[in-house]
Amino acid sequence: INANEILPKELIDEIQRYVQGVNLYIPKIFDKKRTDSEYKKELFERNMEIYEMFQSGNTVSELAEMYYLSDKSIYRILGKIRNQ
Repeated sequence: INANEILPKELIDEIQRYVQGVNLYIPKIFDKKRTDSEYKKELFERNMEIYEMFQSGNTVSELAEMYYLSDKSIYRILGKIRNQ
């Protein structure tokens, strides 16, 4: 999503005082009702999806870009699933 499409210009100007021309990840607000086990389940499902996409031919770099993770994080996820 392009920030210009959803954020007020004043907010964009303020953010640009700190960073410019980079991807900025803004996490969603933590849902206090979500339990640790629900969070772990969501991560497991995401990681399995990453693994299946890798098995289907997606590259590590493609997956990193799709999931907003580093290549190193994707390699870690793949290694963890292989060792299960």
